[in-house]
Amino acid sequence: MQKWYQIFHRSTGLSPYVWVIFYIFPFYFIFRSSSTVHVVFGTLMILAFFGCYVLSFVSKGWWLYFWTSIQILISLAMTLIFGYVYFALFVAFFIGNIHHRVGFVTLYTIHLVTTMVTVNYEYVTQDPVMITQIPFVLISLIAVILLPVTTYYRNKRGKLEVQLEDANKRISELVKLEERQRIARDLHDTLGQKLSLIGLKSDLAGRLISTDPAQAQSEINDVRQTARNALKEVRDMVTQMRGTRLEDEMFRIKQILKAAEIEFVMAGDPILSNTSLLVENVLSMCLKEAVTNVVKHSGATVCSIVIESSATELTMKIIDNGVGIQTDSALVRGSGLRGMKERLEFVNGSMEIAAGIDSGTKVIIKVPNAVKHPDKEVII
Repeated sequence: MQKWYQIFHRSTGLSPYVWVIFYIFPFYFIFRSSSTVHVVFGTLMILAFFGCYVLSFVSKGWWLYFWTSIQILISLAMTLIFGYVYFALFVAFFIGNIHHRVGFVTLYTIHLVTTMVTVNYEYVTQDPVMITQIPFVLISLIAVILLPVTTYYRNKRGKLEVQLEDANKRISELVKLEERQRIARDLHDTLGQKLSLIGLKSDLAGRLISTDPAQAQSEINDVRQTARNALKEVRDMVTQMRGTRLEDEMFRIKQILKAAEIEFVMAGDPILSNTSLLVENVLSMCLKEAVTNVVKHSGATVCSIVIESSATELTMKIIDNGVGIQTDSALVRGSGLRGMKERLEFVNGSMEIAAGIDSGTKVIIKVPNAVKHPDKEVII
């Protein structure tokens, strides 16, 4: 059997059905009037209001402001004649969806002032309809004040998130393009010259094999050694491609924070001379995840990254001035944070989440440093 709450669409919830109530309400106020003229006039105003409401959503430029102004006038007339103030909610919601800042501020101010004046006038003249619905009118006035502002900044935030996502995709594509170009250069420099040398020496050995076998054998040995050197260089190059240097990741972090309009503060040297490539790759992935959390969830305006290195340990701190998180349950709920913790445990590292100095969150990552010898690398 279908439960009562399953009649509502999951993606919309109760919101559309609440607005339907406001669609029906004006007819109730109008048909309470005993005057046929009032009923006809009120019905025409309701139809005109919703017609202007639809036209304002599909219009651009000055027509948008024209239809919105007509809506404000109809809302004021309905309040003065029938005591129906709830059209102001429709106008407030629409004003919040205006993207142009000057237009938004102008219409918001006009709508707020005229609604306040009209409602107070009705109470001064002691309109019985308005007096009987004082609690609902007060709620409507609060909505007229807050609804446009919250809607405007919610839309602005959504627009910024879309721009940030586009910027991140663009940065990712540029990074991939730069990486392809680097790989092409490395392959050309690594294999091009040596393959040409192998071809020349092979031709020479083929010509000398019948006249000077000893020299031909020497050329073949050179070909063999050159091929081994080329293979070693290719393997080294592939090994470097598997990891991400913290210095390279820091550049991408700067671009992401800049696109999110978050100030970036750097302390310490991102060039790690005593850290293995594996550990540095783990640090880069953890840094990327931590900064992504700052951009998506913190609401911060400043993000600081501090790198402190000693002979045996490297400490990296990601500090923001955002809303902060609950440190006791963050690792349990956040799969990204759990992934960071698991990666760090793989390289004998650790992660700690604490509150910032004033506000926000501080993520402290610690990993062991490495002592590098010419012929080997030992993790301490």
